[in-house]
Amino acid sequence: MHRGRNEDAPASGEPVFSGRLPAKTRLAIIGAGSVGATIAFASMVRGLAREIVLIDAVAEKAAAEAMDLMHGSMFVPAVDVYQGSVDDCRDAAVVVITAGAKQKPGQSRLDLAAVNVKILADLLPSVLKVAPAALVLIVSNPVDVLTYIAGKISSLPPARVIGSGTVLDTSRFRSLLARRLNVAVGNIHAYIVGEHGDSEVPLWSSAQIAHIPLDQFAPPSGRPLSAEDRAAIFHHVRDAAAQVIARKGATNWAVGLAVARILEAVLRDENRVLTVSRLLAGEFGLEDVCLSLPCLVSRSGAGATLPVPVSDEELVALRHSAGTLKSAARSLGFWPRPKTWPSRICYGKPDNGRLRCELPRC
Repeated sequence: MHRGRNEDAPASGEPVFSGRLPAKTRLAIIGAGSVGATIAFASMVRGLAREIVLIDAVAEKAAAEAMDLMHGSMFVPAVDVYQGSVDDCRDAAVVVITAGAKQKPGQSRLDLAAVNVKILADLLPSVLKVAPAALVLIVSNPVDVLTYIAGKISSLPPARVIGSGTVLDTSRFRSLLARRLNVAVGNIHAYIVGEHGDSEVPLWSSAQIAHIPLDQFAPPSGRPLSAEDRAAIFHHVRDAAAQVIARKGATNWAVGLAVARILEAVLRDENRVLTVSRLLAGEFGLEDVCLSLPCLVSRSGAGATLPVPVSDEELVALRHSAGTLKSAARSLGFWPRPKTWPSRICYGKPDNGRLRCELPRC
C-alpha cells in the first residue's frame, strides 16, 4: 500500500499530513506470515525502529497485519507500520527475510532447502539493488544454508549477511536448564552452537550458573543434573520446533522475540554476544560454512567470534554439524565454491522453466 498525496486535502498551502512519520530508522520485513508479523510486533514493543515495512507476495495479508499492528500504536513507542514492496527496502537499516515455505510436521529444516533457495535467489538481488548498504538478516529455514547462499550471491561483506542461527535454540536451552535447576534464566550462561537443526551441539562443558561451572553447581533442590537430565533437556531443545508445529502448525512467538533481540543488538549497536549464523573463516578449524558460534553483534553486523571452551567431544560434534551443512549446500550446487558462479541456480530439475541449469552435475 503506497501512500500518495491526499487528493481531498485543501489547496490552501497548509501542511498536509501524509500518513508517514518522519523517516528515522527503517526496518523492512519480507514475509508477513506468523513469524514476520510476530517479529514486527516484538520490534514495535521494544521501540527498535520508527518505520516498519511489511512486504509479502500476498499484499493484502501484509496490509492487514500492518493495519492490525498500527491499531495498537498508542501503547508502544512512536512507530509507523505499513505494507510496502521491495522498493520500500530503500534506506532500511536492516532487511529481515522470513519469506519461504513453512516447515510441515515430520519435515526437517533441510528438507525446505530447494524451495526456499529459489525464493531467496529470486528476491535478494532486487532487495540489494535498492538497499545495498542494509544488513541482511535471514530467518527462513534452513537458515544456515540460506545465509551461506545469500552471502555467495550478494556483494555484501560476510559480517553484513547473518542468520538468526541458534539464538532461539540457546534461549530454549537456558529456559529448560533454568526450570530444572530452579534458577532465574538470566543467571544461566550456556550455548547451542552449529546448525539450527538436527545436528546442533549443546556446549555443556562451558555452561555456567552465575559464573559457577554447571558441573559444580548445587541446585536448591539438592538434586544435581544427571546424564539422563542432560539428554532429556537437549532432546526437548532440538525437537522443540517439531513439537510445536505438530500441535499448532507453526512456531512464531519465541522466534519473533529471538529475532527482535538480534535486531536490538544491531540497531542499538550493543556488541552483544549472540549465537547468530555467519560465515566462518577458520574458527575451530572450520571455514566456508555458515553456522552459529557466540560472536559480538553490533551495527556492523557479526563481529569477532568468541573462543569459547569446547570439549573434544563437542568439537567433533561441531565439525559433524559443519559437514552436514556443507553437504546440503553441495546438493544445491553451492559448495565447494565454483570458480565461476552459474547464472542460474539448480532447483533440483534439469529445466526450471526459464534456462537450463548450468551446474556441472546437471
